[in-house]
Amino acid sequence: MAWLRTLARSSRSLLSSKPSPRRLSGFRSAATVAGGGGFFSGLGSTEAGKDKPRLVVLGTGWAGCRLMKGIDTKLYDVVCISPRNHMVFTPLLASTCVGTLEFRSVAEPVGRIQPSISSAPGSYFFLARCAAIDPDSHTLHCETVTDGSARDTLEPWKFKVSYDKLVIASGAEASTFGIHGVREHAIFLREVHHAQEIRRKLLLNLMLSDVPGISEEEKRRLLHCVVIGGGPTGVEFSGELSDFIIRDVHERYSHVKDYIHVTLIEANEILSSFDVRLRTYATKQLTKSGVHLVRGIVKDVQPQKIILSDGTEVPYGLLVWSTGVGPSPFISSLQFPKSPGGRIGVDEWLRVPSVQDVFAIGDCSGFLESTGRSVLPALAQVAERQGKYLAGLLNQIYRAGGGHANRAANLELGAPFVYRHLGSMATVGRYKALVDLRQSKEAKGLSLAGFVSWFIWRSAYLTRVISWRNRFYVAINWATTFVFGRDISRI
Repeated sequence: MAWLRTLARSSRSLLSSKPSPRRLSGFRSAATVAGGGGFFSGLGSTEAGKDKPRLVVLGTGWAGCRLMKGIDTKLYDVVCISPRNHMVFTPLLASTCVGTLEFRSVAEPVGRIQPSISSAPGSYFFLARCAAIDPDSHTLHCETVTDGSARDTLEPWKFKVSYDKLVIASGAEASTFGIHGVREHAIFLREVHHAQEIRRKLLLNLMLSDVPGISEEEKRRLLHCVVIGGGPTGVEFSGELSDFIIRDVHERYSHVKDYIHVTLIEANEILSSFDVRLRTYATKQLTKSGVHLVRGIVKDVQPQKIILSDGTEVPYGLLVWSTGVGPSPFISSLQFPKSPGGRIGVDEWLRVPSVQDVFAIGDCSGFLESTGRSVLPALAQVAERQGKYLAGLLNQIYRAGGGHANRAANLELGAPFVYRHLGSMATVGRYKALVDLRQSKEAKGLSLAGFVSWFIWRSAYLTRVISWRNRFYVAINWATTFVFGRDISRI
């Protein structure tokens, strides 16, 4: 990576000559010496009049990537810090679990979204996690990310990054509600590696169930796919899975086709944010596709079964957990005011009001109660539009003379952020989908269900895919699946 090469060059220069202040304007020398040679603690502070102000973005989700796409890199050096180097197009992630789409079709490299982090002298991408924020010194404490495998001998190391403007867009994590065994035995559906794990587990169970000597009871358990959570992600995954069973499993695994089935467990109504008529349609469509809908609350998760609050035991071979999101431990650890639900509290301009030059957007942020606004839902369209708004605001702040640290306190920021809901969509399998264009649950608006909605759903998401490269991948994958069926290779 460019920043590592810069570290190496700077280290060699230090060993051979006395460092000049200009040479160390980018990377600050650490006070510790290891192995007889100096090393650096990271990126030092910028100098007004000499350097461009540094914008640091934590996270590569919808909010962070839309911000980086819209920021003017002639004004700012952009440093992105994240444990992944790509953005995930989450609305299509469920399709990758069963082979409708390939994994690379939903992953967009950050370097394609904002090319300057790969080429501009002062802009970087760091594969790392932020461990702490010191707002007084405008400094981040970070730690690199490694594979974590047994064969990985590279130890993570810590470094610091100074910022002029900081945008926290690190997202949220799946909510387990403190239920025992969820993290150990269930698979979430938020990242590409989650979809890969689901696909491998599903195909492994299909192949193992066909091996001679397995009991009928064990075969039924292995081929029982249980989905917890009746939101859009859980419903769409259940629909994709039922499609996979009807169109592919029945043809290619005919010996076990009568054993595989899907159960969707939800504590209340499925798709509770959708119109009542659409919820009824989704229930009928999923039931027709063979999905067993169960209303219940999970009490305990064990290695081969879950236990509901009424004592019912549900054996499973594959357990997918999709019950919403909550603040991550990192967000909870920050000493910033919190909004209801534990997110970072922000004002109408998405600033963290208790500190200078810090903003928060996406699933990790929410309006403070003092603003009189309700906390926005954890949706991709919310995060994307916050990122777009904040990019324009930061460009405006620079042009008003507030780009560097501690210079934007008294600036007029203009219009605050306003969110208008554009509607919701969800597919339920078998070329059927739901489109709800109401701006809220109480408002009136257009609601559609059926094949036309499915066509709208696919067309809308195809146009929302970030790059033409990935749009081409998605279109080709859809066409290939339609003609030849899904890929069932376990790789």
